[in-house]
Amino acid sequence: MARNGGCKGGSADFPEPCDLPLCGIEIGPGGPRPRPMNLIPTRAEGLARLTAFLPRAGRDYADLRNLDLPGHPHVSVLSPWLRHRLVTEAEVIDAVLRAHPHGAEKFLAEVWWRTYWKGWLELRPGIWADYGQGVQAALNRLAVEPGLAARAEAAMLGDTGIDGFDHWAQELVATGYLHNHARMWFASIWIFTLRLPWELGADFFLRHLIDGDPASNTLSWRWVAGLHTAGKTYLATADNIGTNTRGRFRPEGLASEAPALPMPPYPAPRPSPQGDALDPTAASLLLVTEEDLSPEFLLDAGLSPRAVAVLTDVAGRSPLAVAAPVHQFTEDAIGDALRRIGAPKAPRFDRGELAGLLDLADREGVLQIVTPYAPVGPVATTLAELTRLATARGISVIRILRDHDRDAWPHATHGFFRFREAVMG
Repeated sequence: MARNGGCKGGSADFPEPCDLPLCGIEIGPGGPRPRPMNLIPTRAEGLARLTAFLPRAGRDYADLRNLDLPGHPHVSVLSPWLRHRLVTEAEVIDAVLRAHPHGAEKFLAEVWWRTYWKGWLELRPGIWADYGQGVQAALNRLAVEPGLAARAEAAMLGDTGIDGFDHWAQELVATGYLHNHARMWFASIWIFTLRLPWELGADFFLRHLIDGDPASNTLSWRWVAGLHTAGKTYLATADNIGTNTRGRFRPEGLASEAPALPMPPYPAPRPSPQGDALDPTAASLLLVTEEDLSPEFLLDAGLSPRAVAVLTDVAGRSPLAVAAPVHQFTEDAIGDALRRIGAPKAPRFDRGELAGLLDLADREGVLQIVTPYAPVGPVATTLAELTRLATARGISVIRILRDHDRDAWPHATHGFFRFREAVMG
């Protein structure tokens, strides 16, 4: 069953929640075109944006959030900071509730979508593994199906001739951004009009979105394709696009139907993780990852590490090259976190350097490597390998789960509306 047009209750939006960074537009030959953005990947910047947005988190957001307009004045621009937890979901929810005890439910629901997606995938990690296999299978098809390869290349270059779609493809590459509603339209056109493998589109997003998140991105593409809620898909229409872009785009020739893709049964959900217990007195190394760049909560819990190190795996988001702006934002955001905790020169390791990380732990004489819990995705996979190697050396890897996740993730067993009732009341 296709859902035509807009977002149902603000919840079925392709939820990279809280929308995204501001998109600059410059005018040149051929009309408006996107230009790169100057994002500041610091916690201070994220908190400043939150403060600036709070007056608009109520009625303005509820009424106008679906508009994809130049400058995107009606959205929060917080997702790059939330994705890396330079600012946390709990902080945003608390600030919004203090500013709007009532009337900001639409915005709060979008924040909770991020937590729901993470929890849903955490309970079913096999979905992430299946997605990775799907990406590789689609890439293999491109090598032997020249027609498919040509269509996919045109789509990623923004050279399909489809009004709006081409702009969004170019905007994504140029800025690392797409408006939430544009993500839905793009994914629907990719799947149902261009008939391209959904995994290739999800991979295209994850390689270029500065706020690209394994759970939100993968599961949102699955939702559009009818693989999340059985039989329910999202159909992009010219009328909806024209209305919500205020006439900037009105594509012709879009698919008139959105038949759901074949949906294998979900794997049974595993128990929700509880994280490990922290012994702040044990000799420790604090390990910072791109998944949680507010590690101060561990220091506040009494952790006094002998050393600090960084583990990154941006490249693990795709078998193809991840865009330079994604790498740069992540690296600079990590630098901000290290400066805040007084360890600006902490060594950095990637997934191919785990032995070097463990050598550092040995030299420091630590018994445990303590890190914020990384949800399902490349970093979690790398941490699992680190745990295996560390155990052989007599070192424990302690993953600390935030209260927000521990309390919410167990409710991500079915659809979002049941989850929302449990966490929002």
